This record gives sequence, C-alpha cells and structure tokens, in this order.
Amino acid sequence: MKLRPLIIAFSAYLALIAAHTIWGSNFVIAKLALREFPIMSLAFLRFFLASILLIPFVVATSGSKKINLKDLQRIVLSSILMITIHIALFYEGLSRTTAINASVLSLIAPIFSVLVGWRILKEKIYTVNLFGTTLALFGSLTVLGLPFLLTGVLSQTHITGDVLIILSSLIFVFGAMISKPMLLKYHTLIITFFMFLIGAATFAVPAGLEFVQNPNWISKITILGILGLLFITILSTITAFFFFEWGIEKLGLARAQVFQYIQPAIAATIAVPLLQERVSFSFVIGTILVILGVYWGTLGKEEHHHKKWSGTRH
Repeated sequence: MKLRPLIIAFSAYLALIAAHTIWGSNFVIAKLALREFPIMSLAFLRFFLASILLIPFVVATSGSKKINLKDLQRIVLSSILMITIHIALFYEGLSRTTAINASVLSLIAPIFSVLVGWRILKEKIYTVNLFGTTLALFGSLTVLGLPFLLTGVLSQTHITGDVLIILSSLIFVFGAMISKPMLLKYHTLIITFFMFLIGAATFAVPAGLEFVQNPNWISKITILGILGLLFITILSTITAFFFFEWGIEKLGLARAQVFQYIQPAIAATIAVPLLQERVSFSFVIGTILVILGVYWGTLGKEEHHHKKWSGTRH
C-alpha cells in the first residue's frame, strides 16, 4: 500500500481544517482588534501589509500572463466591492453585533450567489436549491429575530450589526460575480495581490481622516492589538489562503467546502471565554438551519462558494 497519497490527503485535510479554524477564530480576533483600531485604519493596515507580504510570491509567478488594461477596470470594480465596501460593512457590523452571530450570518454568502445566478444570470436552479435557500434565509432570520420573540428585548445595535454583516456578504457576491472571468485568464495570486493593493489604496484616505480626527489612537495600541493585527494579516489573510488553495488542489472543492461549517463552532468556542458572549438557543437553532440550508441550497452549485476569494473575506 502506497503511503504517499495517504500522507498527502491527510495533510490536505489538516490544511483545510487549519484554514477554517483560522477564519473561525478571525471573527473573535477582529472584534478584539476593533476595540483598539479605528475601522478604516485596521482595514488599511491589513491590506497594505498583506500586499507587501505577497510581493515575493507575486515575483515568483512573474511568468504569468500580464493583466490587460480593460481587465484592470473590472479588477478595480471587483476590489471596491469585495474589499473596500465588503470589509467596511463587515467591520462596522462586527463592531455592533457578536462574533458568534457574524460567523453564522457570513455563511449565507453562497446562498446569495445562487439567487443572483438564478435571477440575473438565468442559471438553472433545482428544487433542492430553492428549499435550501429558503431554509438558510429562515435560519438567518432565526438568528436575528428569535431572541426578541423569546425575551421581548430587542437590541437595535445588534440588529444593525447583523444586517450589516448580511449586506456585506451580498456585496461580496456581486464583486465575486464581476471578477469571475478573471479567474479563467490570470493566476489567482496575481489578481489577489492587485485587489489587496487597490483595497489598501481605497482605505488610505478614510484611515487618514480617522488619524486627523483622533491622532491619539496609535499611542493606545497594546501588544494584544498588534498581535491581533498580525493574526488578521498574516494568518487570516495570507496563511489560511495558501492552506485552502493547497487543500482544494489536492482534495477538490466538493470536499473542501464542507469544512466551512466548523467556523461558527470555532468562533463560539473562542468568543465565550474571550468576549463573554453567550451561545443562545436561537444561535444553535439558526446555525443548524443555515448550515443545512447552505448545503442543500448550493448542492450541485459548487462554483457559487467563491472559495478562490477566501483570502478577501472577513
């Protein structure tokens, strides 16, 4: 019996688990970092540093096809949607809601993708997809509204945050749709680098305004804040991206996408002790419905998971 294929497969599974563990943890780490960094400044530093870190890898793939000027316009638009607007909305939402809620609501992005493909791109959709879509959306509403039905207490801040998280996922889907043709023409790493660079450039001005309004925030950054920024940049944005790319290359998308469902569990495990968040009944029920809904809603629709852009999420 040959051991090499087994070792490679086992390593690929470990890489996928590591990637999704990092992304699940990122909901908590990012929320902690937002206590010390202004939103736009954190986003700017994240993608500026990530761009620098990607340079050696981009140079190593310099033999790739050069980007056409017409395609660059599409890349810029995709970057504004998938990084600038998406991340700004995500951080605004995360600062208002719980990391636990954000981890669940972010899972429904593929559902939006299926709906957009069906209604706008006229793609074929199956009955099981419609059932799954309905179930996932109902699960999202459960996460949003069930706490109010059970307790009679409505947190306007949390609701606003939850809605912003969902809206950020919808914006991401539109950006991914626009960028989709680029994957067929250019190396993923090259496109990712340009998107990070454009994202950093678009965040530079609002980050500068934050500094003008409150220049003292830098002096209040602690070692925990710096470690949080490094985690978000090095692990979540870069390392997990490469882990996932390698895992998906060895195992295929169908197997790889299953591991995304561990993210809420990872987020909850860390958020309870670090953020004192509570795993509520509505969270458990909503999470189950969302996971089942996303699975059935995207059955036979693997292309709508947009996993090539996992490094730009959250």
